[in-house]
Amino acid sequence: MDDPRTAARIAPVPLLSYDRARDAWPLDPRIVHLNHGSFGAVPSEVVALQDALRREADLSPVGWFPRIAEKVEAARAEVAPFVGADAADTAFVPNASAAATVVYNALQLDHDDEILVTDHGYGAVTMGAARLARRFGARLRTVALGLLDDADTVVARFAEELGPRTRLIVLDQITSSTGRRFPTAEITALAHEHGVRVLVDGAHAPGLIRDAAVAGGGDWWFGNMHKWPCAPRGSALLVTQAPDRDELWPLIDSWAATEAYPARFDTQGTIDATTYLATPAAIAFIEREHGWDRTRDTVAEIADAGARIIAEAFERAADEPALVDLPMPVPSMRLIRLPLGIGRTREEADDLRMRLFDEVGVETAFTSFAGAGYFRLSAHLYNEAADFEAFAERCVPRILELAGR
Repeated sequence: MDDPRTAARIAPVPLLSYDRARDAWPLDPRIVHLNHGSFGAVPSEVVALQDALRREADLSPVGWFPRIAEKVEAARAEVAPFVGADAADTAFVPNASAAATVVYNALQLDHDDEILVTDHGYGAVTMGAARLARRFGARLRTVALGLLDDADTVVARFAEELGPRTRLIVLDQITSSTGRRFPTAEITALAHEHGVRVLVDGAHAPGLIRDAAVAGGGDWWFGNMHKWPCAPRGSALLVTQAPDRDELWPLIDSWAATEAYPARFDTQGTIDATTYLATPAAIAFIEREHGWDRTRDTVAEIADAGARIIAEAFERAADEPALVDLPMPVPSMRLIRLPLGIGRTREEADDLRMRLFDEVGVETAFTSFAGAGYFRLSAHLYNEAADFEAFAERCVPRILELAGR
């Protein structure tokens, strides 16, 4: 690395109880972890809490399961304010895609009604919207948005695309494939002027955006707690004040079926609800150890410096710009162009991810957009200069080799 000042900006982050943030997470030191955004990473003390909760359930199932609803309700009351919501508007669901499915299952469309999605949308959520359209003989139409379109341009594109048969917009608050933010609140206001409802996919938003559910707008909003809040996997929130929210049902019918929303989501048979119950502890861990406002600033600095290290490695070899200057960036994610011919489709990007994991021991996320491949960097407090230097030293040469450079 040419500039030692870049590494200095991502020195190990000290936490209240740890000299080095990495020590608070039980991550395998033999692996380079540069993909927090996909599956998250759970701090050791939260892992221990969840293990203790599971042990409690195993020691006394009858003492555990009949009282699970009150435990989940209490966890909802703690977690909902983190996204700016009221517990009465908030339900726990297993993940973001499950939340989308809950909403899709509740909707009724007419033949030739229209659903608008974007070409930045998360594949599984878009697939669910397509299934909803097929169910009623409705149409799914994709609004094409440029990678570098600013907020005003994005809103203007939706103003152009809204039609007399448009009934639903499905829109990312932070995109998974391109790591940028969209003006979902402004689009919601526009849509409501035309009688159109909006489902906001905030999968990446909790933790990265203060009061994410409020900031997101939408008739329905959902977000993953296992990503940036570092909760155990299998914890997400669905938030809505929609007047027809009592038409929302959990994916499993259970004994709370006669309860109103959101209480009917608190009991789901014998599912492992410890993911929900440990979520308040994950949020509290970051707040206690570093503070959430400070964490957003810190991970932005880490992501900026790390992206520079990696982009410079590509640029030295390929002599072309690599770092993408997104118009609505988020604190923790950065987008770096891959050499032409690499990662052009989702399948190619996924194959590259696993190839580099198997060959050089680096956890990454590669995405594709408009026929081009990108490395999506996503950082958290535990990332250090050595992580990004390892990508530059191990991954960049292999990627260039695969690209025929």
